Amino acid sequence: MNSESILLIEDDPSGRELGLFNLKKAGFRVDAVADGSAGIERFDPARHDLVITDVKMPGVSGLEVLERVKERSPDTPVIVITAFGDVELAVQAMKAGAADFIGKPFNRDHLLLAVQKALEGRRLRREVRELRIRASGVARPIIYRSAAMAKLLETAERVAASEATVLIRGESGTGKELLARHIHVHSGRAEGPFVELNCAAVPAELLESELFGHEKGAFTGAIRARLGKFRRAVGGTIFLDEMAELPLALQSKLLRVLQERVVDVVGGDTPVEVDVRVIAATNQDLAQRMADGQFREDLYYRLNVVELIVPPLRERPEDVEPLVEHFVERLAEGRELTAPSALLEGLRGREWRGNVRELRNICERLVILAKGSELSSEDLPQTGSGTAAGRGAGPGAGPGSGAGSGAGSGSGPADDPLDEWPALPPDGLSLIELERRVIERVLAAQSGNVSQAARYLGVPRHILTYRMEKYGIRRPGT
Repeated sequence: MNSESILLIEDDPSGRELGLFNLKKAGFRVDAVADGSAGIERFDPARHDLVITDVKMPGVSGLEVLERVKERSPDTPVIVITAFGDVELAVQAMKAGAADFIGKPFNRDHLLLAVQKALEGRRLRREVRELRIRASGVARPIIYRSAAMAKLLETAERVAASEATVLIRGESGTGKELLARHIHVHSGRAEGPFVELNCAAVPAELLESELFGHEKGAFTGAIRARLGKFRRAVGGTIFLDEMAELPLALQSKLLRVLQERVVDVVGGDTPVEVDVRVIAATNQDLAQRMADGQFREDLYYRLNVVELIVPPLRERPEDVEPLVEHFVERLAEGRELTAPSALLEGLRGREWRGNVRELRNICERLVILAKGSELSSEDLPQTGSGTAAGRGAGPGAGPGSGAGSGAGSGSGPADDPLDEWPALPPDGLSLIELERRVIERVLAAQSGNVSQAARYLGVPRHILTYRMEKYGIRRPGT
């Protein structure tokens, strides 16, 4: 039996019954309706692989059905049925994107040949599309076993078929960027660019240029024109992470982009049209930020057309085991390592304040310290936050080293942390290198949580993210 599903729209009862009989006999799943209005209402891009519609129908015509189907799902082929002599309508339908047309009265062989040709074309287009997406490197695997994640991804894929703006909420390290990528690769924009911007990682004075671009000479240092993230994302998706950190002055400009689909280039004379889908993410409470006057209410509702909430790892312990298997396989570099059930049980019961990012860091630690072919519970960090996860955990790495460091436990630094440092080297040292190493150690101790690391270091978050970009520092696990 064929797995494909077909929507048949035919107002003539005898023609509808004949088509239904022949298609079902050929093994297809078929939904049959009697008019164009019912067909548009019944059509589901996630269910129907092909639409067959009569052209001449009272009310909503087949050409209108074709247009509406193509608006919702450009990849779904549509075959139109035309009466003898309606050549002009058939040509019009083909120009509008119909996959084929068949004349009335149609015979079984002609019908099935047109159906098979249209479905084969769709399969080939999808294969080519998947190859292009895979080659682009945009797609990332989402590893899960829980019903909560299955439901979230099912909703995300339904949303992907639309052009709606999406707001993703969730704690740091839950995988908001992965979900944004998942939406992109399941959308009609999958072959277009996927452009990311962490709104907290760029100094406020540079953020407008980073978003919207600038003309040469627009400001001191603008020695050449810059497109900006929005114009680089034309035809695709832009993912704005840490959206709550966007300064108020830029929030109104982003609202204009969402409403009018144009950007005002810094130093430019005229707005530039942009065809971009926006996905935003935050780990903060935007309702509270609105109440505090730090986030525009109109922008919130414009972004929040569809809201997706990624559950924290502690609420989906079923996902720990497949995630451990995935991370260990990637990190073991060919070694055959297994995780005993006692270790997995212990991991499922942890608090996971750093979520999946923290789990990845702990897996890295376990792999590095594994003596044989089995991971050991003895190598787990002593605290629940996975502080000494792999990166930079060597001696002399700076403040916060070791599993029991103050950074990892969430406590503040000692009264005078310099008392704990070794003597200064007689030949001098690089302050820049020292700063870089301190930032790396604190990030590792805080499981990659930039906000917690900034609080520990006593600096604003945007200052820390600027330093990270300046020194090329990546969060552990990214």
